Amino acid sequence: MSDSLAAAEVPIDSGAEPIELAIAPAWTAVLSLAMGVFGLVTAEFLPASLLTPIAADLGISNGAAGQTVTATAVIGTFAGIFMPILTRHFDRRLVMWALTAALVVSSLLAAFATNLTMLLGARLLLGVGIGGFWSMMAAMAMRLVPERLFARALSIVFTGVSVATVSAAPVGAYLGDLYGWRTVFVLSAGIGVLTLLIQLLTLPSLPPQSKPNLRTLLHLLRRPSIRLVLATILITISGHFAGFTYVRPFLEQVPALKIELISLTLLAYGVAGFFGNLAGGWVTAKSAQASVIVGALIIAVTAFALTGFGAAPWLAGIGVAFWGFAFGFIPVGVQTWIVRAAPDQPEGASGLIVAAFQIAIASGAILGGLIVDSLGPTGVIAYCGLTTLLGAGLVFAFGRKTA
Repeated sequence: MSDSLAAAEVPIDSGAEPIELAIAPAWTAVLSLAMGVFGLVTAEFLPASLLTPIAADLGISNGAAGQTVTATAVIGTFAGIFMPILTRHFDRRLVMWALTAALVVSSLLAAFATNLTMLLGARLLLGVGIGGFWSMMAAMAMRLVPERLFARALSIVFTGVSVATVSAAPVGAYLGDLYGWRTVFVLSAGIGVLTLLIQLLTLPSLPPQSKPNLRTLLHLLRRPSIRLVLATILITISGHFAGFTYVRPFLEQVPALKIELISLTLLAYGVAGFFGNLAGGWVTAKSAQASVIVGALIIAVTAFALTGFGAAPWLAGIGVAFWGFAFGFIPVGVQTWIVRAAPDQPEGASGLIVAAFQIAIASGAILGGLIVDSLGPTGVIAYCGLTTLLGAGLVFAFGRKTA
């Protein structure tokens, strides 16, 4: 996507006021946003590493336990779209505090869940926090630093995603094996409490500057570039999460890895994802579309390799690591892509991208659960390969036509 795309887009007449630039960068406040996303993404990823013990403890199938991911994604879809609209009269600082508090309460409810219904309720609350945070994060960061430092601030916030990706799955699996999956969710609540304290101390007052509404979103959806970004997310992210949600059952049943090796494999996924974010940022600086294509293609090739040769423990470990590296390209690519497509409406565009991500996660978890219960974990990995290949082809075929 070329930088000239923003100039080619038609501005939206939504009554939004120009965004004020901070006189001095509020880096501690930016860091508190990074901690917030770290806590939220950590909590979101935990079921993937704790799926088997959660299912065993609650007496449900792996496919049913995987729907805890679906629950978070479904409510996150609506929160991403409607949170900026419903809270348009409130100071953004107060909204962020409430979203972080939702993380704390959700994690505690999950830790003390006695059945699937209670656990699903906890995950629904987490979805409110995740969807609301992502819909406002970019616009808040834009107000905390001068415009020339916005990219740096955004990269700091995304560091929270990288660290969560590195640590959530392997640490969750390891600590869950030592102390039980409930203890891991209590620790997640502790992270939320620490984050909330730092946000209380650092976030300045940020009165609302615009009055977003549904009409704004409809105008955004008329842009071909926006529609292509959203379609790419729906296809590619759906396939990714269909496979990743059930990666632990795959590692347990196909290469038959012990818990220690599963933890190391998931750690390799996270570490590789951190470097994938860095590499994806470098590629995105040249072309956001290229970053998405490269990431999706590597995931597809890796998924097909795991499907055919995943019984070899060494190949399974390397394959999952490459998977993590490749996925690091995609979020930074699509986020940059959509910002360039709608620089005049960052909250509205962010709400749409959150909705697309959460719909993709939900549909991926639902289809993945059906596939894993009927065809086994190898079948769901193959599905991941097919959908990510399709996503890469979509961007390659139509990306330039929407510029």
